[in-house]
Amino acid sequence: MIKVVICGALGRMGSTVARLVNEAPDLSLVGGVDVRKGEIYGVRVVPAADMAALLSETRPDVVIDFTVAPAAVENVKTAARHGAALVVGTTGFSPEQRAEMSRAIEGHVAAVISSNFSIGVNIFWQLVRQAARLLPDYDIEVLEAHHRYKKDAPSGTAKTIIQILEEEIGEREKRYGREGMMERGKEIGIHVIRGGDIVGDHSVLFAGNFETITLSHRAYDRSVFAQGALKATRWIVGRAPGIYGMDAVLGLTSKGSEITK
Repeated sequence: MIKVVICGALGRMGSTVARLVNEAPDLSLVGGVDVRKGEIYGVRVVPAADMAALLSETRPDVVIDFTVAPAAVENVKTAARHGAALVVGTTGFSPEQRAEMSRAIEGHVAAVISSNFSIGVNIFWQLVRQAARLLPDYDIEVLEAHHRYKKDAPSGTAKTIIQILEEEIGEREKRYGREGMMERGKEIGIHVIRGGDIVGDHSVLFAGNFETITLSHRAYDRSVFAQGALKATRWIVGRAPGIYGMDAVLGLTSKGSEITK
């Protein structure tokens, strides 16, 4: 039985993960962390200030984090000090925050860190990479849409798309929306929508003369991310210390290098 603590347990994603952990026969929810204390599926949820004590008491195998970037950095450091493996789906990290997490993790614990745990999105990223490799001279536009409460923009998934594109076609100017009179240059256009309860839509448009190719992924329920996080939870137990991506979990590469954006 894999013992799990969830950071952000009372939030939108955290509560979905908690439900699936509670239903899984091979996983055991032993505690939660959030901005306020509470209870979920019969286990205690403690404020972040009490996380160290909770980990000492429950000794989880894995800590899953779906919070916000500043909180996630501290949660990662606390979990690493207690020897717990990590699954981190939080986005919006600065380069300095990513480096801080890396220092806490490398050589100490194993962690799966990804801007998107959906299996479909990870396959979508592979298709985007292949298309970019084959269509380097096409105009490229990236579009993403999320619910009105999402704070970071563009999304971590969109930033990973841009990273993949530039690995294949080289660095380009990023144009975040357009207004006024301007001619399109050699750039990547990036467009963000926030509204309603959109779970997560991402599209990449490759436009050439007389044709376009669009690759897209749409999530209809947060459970697709939670299911991926549980897959990563099962996979990370017993792994060598280091940072892995979902591509490693899915067998697409031996070890991922992505830290979620």
